[in-house]
Amino acid sequence: MKPHAFDAATALDLVAPGRYAGRTSEAYWNMVGPFGGCTAATVLKAVLGHPELLGVPLSITVNYAGALAQGSFEVQLLPVRTNRSTQHWTAAIVQNDAQGQPVVTTTATVITAVRRETWSLSDLPMPTVPRPAEAQAMRYDQAMAWLDHYELRPLSGLIPQAWDGRQHDHSVSQLWMRDQPPRPLDFCSLLALSDIFYPRVWLRRATRVPAGTVSITTYFHAGEKELRETGNGYLLGQARGQEFRNGFFDQSAQLWNEAGTLLCTSHQIVYFKE
Repeated sequence: MKPHAFDAATALDLVAPGRYAGRTSEAYWNMVGPFGGCTAATVLKAVLGHPELLGVPLSITVNYAGALAQGSFEVQLLPVRTNRSTQHWTAAIVQNDAQGQPVVTTTATVITAVRRETWSLSDLPMPTVPRPAEAQAMRYDQAMAWLDHYELRPLSGLIPQAWDGRQHDHSVSQLWMRDQPPRPLDFCSLLALSDIFYPRVWLRRATRVPAGTVSITTYFHAGEKELRETGNGYLLGQARGQEFRNGFFDQSAQLWNEAGTLLCTSHQIVYFKE
């Protein structure tokens, strides 16, 4: 059986302890490199496949130092400290440049943890929105390749239809999302989905300026139980910008499953150009 395109794009081969070989995928290509969510998921997949792994993902921060070029790369991974309940990792993606010299394109830190059943409460309930069947799936003809592998059903804050420079009064978007074709949710695909939102600066000022994520942190609130309960269902995503200043802005995002369980939250800093 042919693997899902996402699993093929994040596939890794063990080279040596803590070193994994991968290859970029045209299926998840963005403007100048792979979709950042797919790159982050590849790092997390290396952690989850490491024989010394403790627990499940708690958080990951990925810093995009430079775009990955098409071709092979290596994920280098180090478990720097293991405590009783948490484990701390550093990672880097290294790729040879045109002269054959190794260059770091991505750095990351990951925390995994043993999570125990304790008092729990959500202080951020899922917004009241139409169900997925009530929202129309969006087509992105002649757009970036990676968009073909997601089913997106926007509810509000659609990408501007006219790039007229008209300043909007907010930068909030809401949409239902899942992999296309559907696949059971796991930590890697959840991480990729947390980075699916287009730059908030485009909505706020209706001007399609060059923009790209510099660093993203995703916090996992879901465990394996919540992932199993979600299955291949839709996730509700909500994102908004918070401060746009001097060439950078930050945006926050939340993802709930259809049952209203908050699965993850993320925060990223984004570069934009006039």
